[in-house]
Amino acid sequence: MMKRLLSLLLIAALAAGLLAACAGVPVSVADPLPDGGAAPDTGADSAPETAPDSQPETAPEAGGEGAVRTGLSVQTSLASSKSAADGADGLVQADITVVAVTVDDQGVIDDCVIDAIQARVPFDAAGQLTGDTAAAIPSKNELGDGYGMKGASSIGREWYEQAAAFADYCVGKTVDELRGVAVDEAGQALDADLAASATINLGGFLSGVEEAVANAAHLGAAAGDELRLVSESSAAESASAGEDDGSGSVTANLAAVTFRGDVITSCVIDAVQPALTFDGAGQLTGDPSAAVLSKNALGDGYGMKGASSIGREWYEQAAAFAAYCVGKTVDEVAGMAVTEDGHAGDADLAASVTIAVGGFRSLIGKAG
Repeated sequence: MMKRLLSLLLIAALAAGLLAACAGVPVSVADPLPDGGAAPDTGADSAPETAPDSQPETAPEAGGEGAVRTGLSVQTSLASSKSAADGADGLVQADITVVAVTVDDQGVIDDCVIDAIQARVPFDAAGQLTGDTAAAIPSKNELGDGYGMKGASSIGREWYEQAAAFADYCVGKTVDELRGVAVDEAGQALDADLAASATINLGGFLSGVEEAVANAAHLGAAAGDELRLVSESSAAESASAGEDDGSGSVTANLAAVTFRGDVITSCVIDAVQPALTFDGAGQLTGDPSAAVLSKNALGDGYGMKGASSIGREWYEQAAAFAAYCVGKTVDEVAGMAVTEDGHAGDADLAASVTIAVGGFRSLIGKAG
């Protein structure tokens, strides 16, 4: 009987020691890689106990405490375009309003950035281009004071300052609350505090914020992450009229990227290609009132899937590259493997992204 009692006591002591040892030794589990990501070659058989400084904190679960959705809106109009007339050049003008948001699952906006691109492609009465289409087209935020609104503003504020003021006004509000913002017939704010910092027409801003919130998805961002909005635009594909009609063609690549420190926590990439044709007499032959959708908004209608070797549309490939960036620093994205022809060199990423990645990488670099 005594021996049995001693055996039981010994087993209990051993079990207690085992539990204490387990409690004192953390188990290391590698974070899951984003779609298309590849584990770095550490040159060692085992993972280090401490994650490198570039690794983000664990992303909040979708719908979990602190998680926010990241959204991007791209709204484009060609309505200000015109034919050549009375000795004046014709013009293809693309006005692109871009809004990025982070928003929680209750619809409250956590952060907001607003920008716009005004791309102009002039042509003469013979249908010949008269401007420099090779030059990069800066956004209004990038132009800063160079945009030239301050002198004509009744409150002495530039476009970028007014856009930032309205973006700040959106933070902490829902779309329903923003819909209730009082404006006059010209779309200007009637709220005294808002009108003191933003006197431009708010209609496009409101519409863009509403669409960005509707587009928002859980991609890894958390409340308090820094939201950045970047764009790169060009009219280099424009052409003068000859045997065929000329074209004013603009390409704008856009990205909303969130950061926690130096690490990317979410990313949305989109692009839009507004274009109008004109003949050898300087007359528009396209419809300036036609809707212009971004590539993400076009979805399967963009038409890349049929020609893709992996059967994936543009928006799917852009989303796969964006997911690949999550958990990386800007330098790590810049240092990714790329083939001689500009495609992804990483086999996993190449399985989901077969288009050239130079434009995507450039956007991420600019965000940093």
